[in-house]
Amino acid sequence: MRKPKGSPNIFISGLVGAGLILGGLSPALAEGPQSSSRDKDSDKDGKGDKIERVSFNKNPFPSTYRRYGGRPTAITNVTIFDGEGGRIDNGVVTFADGLVVGIGGADTAIPKGAVIIDGGGKYVTPGIIDIHSHLGNYPSPSVDAVADGNEVTGPVTADVWAEHGVWPQDPGFSRAMANGGITSLQILPGSANLFGGRSVTLKNIPARTVQGMKFPGAPYGLKMACGENPKRVYGSRRQKPGSRMGNLALNRQTWARAVEYKRKWDDYQQKGGTPPARDIGMDTLKLALEGEIKIHNHCYRADEMAQVIDMAKEFGYTVSTFHHAVESYKIGDLLKANNICSAMWADWWGFKLEAYDGIPENVPLVHQAGACAIVHSDDQDQIQRLNQEAAKALADGRRMGLEISDATAISWITFNPAKAMGIGERTGSLKPKKMADIVLWNGNPLSVYSRPEKVWIDGAMLYDALDPNRRPVSDFELGQPGEGDTK
Repeated sequence: MRKPKGSPNIFISGLVGAGLILGGLSPALAEGPQSSSRDKDSDKDGKGDKIERVSFNKNPFPSTYRRYGGRPTAITNVTIFDGEGGRIDNGVVTFADGLVVGIGGADTAIPKGAVIIDGGGKYVTPGIIDIHSHLGNYPSPSVDAVADGNEVTGPVTADVWAEHGVWPQDPGFSRAMANGGITSLQILPGSANLFGGRSVTLKNIPARTVQGMKFPGAPYGLKMACGENPKRVYGSRRQKPGSRMGNLALNRQTWARAVEYKRKWDDYQQKGGTPPARDIGMDTLKLALEGEIKIHNHCYRADEMAQVIDMAKEFGYTVSTFHHAVESYKIGDLLKANNICSAMWADWWGFKLEAYDGIPENVPLVHQAGACAIVHSDDQDQIQRLNQEAAKALADGRRMGLEISDATAISWITFNPAKAMGIGERTGSLKPKKMADIVLWNGNPLSVYSRPEKVWIDGAMLYDALDPNRRPVSDFELGQPGEGDTK
């Protein structure tokens, strides 16, 4: 596990849930919602006899996350970026019991007994959120033994789950917190496959297991990919897809199967009879069709994003976010109309042909179009500098004459990713009763000279640059050179 040095008294424990076929075959699990309700009418046949329905556990690997202990705290005399575009100068943020209590000007009430931190000359933001990470699935050190982010055995692998390959000891988690203020992140499968599998949202805390890191109640995501990667990987093997035509054809055929799978289960729940055969991958697609799983689509070109939008309408699902999306600036109006976010780099371009039309003004232009703009990493080093990536995008927008505030740019790495991941009601901005995921920066976070000074997750201080004992160290690092350093 990863734990703050010198803090043996804070420890995460919990049991891992197991998945079972439920209903009439075995008792229901206490953990996890069931796929069918026990309605009195639907559970009786024409003779009045009770019909037992087979259902399945939607959450067989439940979160065992428990927040670390914290103290009531007030940060005073500080500049606040609230995550939703607001700025308060000489402000106050208070939090206790894991939640934000108050936010406002200098006259904001401070709870009795709170630890008071003078934030003079410093800045407060919500915890930074990376919507596109592969930490744990492609951990450091980068060796084949722990490279578990792509199941490159077929183009449709909706049955795999990213969390089953996450290594909680990845030193990248602590570096992301200490250097980048990362408090939550989504771990996605890679982009070799059209259907890459489920993603998982984590709290960036030390834990023994991935279940101990899982953001409680966060919806799953489904990673999809279009463009060069799937056709290159499988075309080189002389199998489908070997072209963009093949990409769309196999995508559509798979969604058609998912629609039919959903219809069979819906009919069974309504009418009874013999239950359909269970298919783990189709379970994921069924939940995506029902809106319970968010779809995150790796896609670079504007024309392909437009085709995916049409495909989503054909089969009745919605796309939460296009990832990488280097040509989103060309279709900002279309993205706005369909309520789709774009998770983008600040200035990556040209490393393959579908990235050739990437421009550094992409993020601000998407924002200017009224669409949802997000800055992501897709990189174990860049996740430590998302604040600087947002600053670069902001500067490029201003150079072309766009008027965008510092506080708005912070939303690209806080509230907007939270919203796209389905956790925006609970984190991503500083509002009373939201999670106290907070970063105190030693200067303006949009400056290359600024670093996180303190990081709180659910009100617990898990990093303090001024206290070497609060630097998480994983078991893997213990006894090695560079143990716990922040580089």
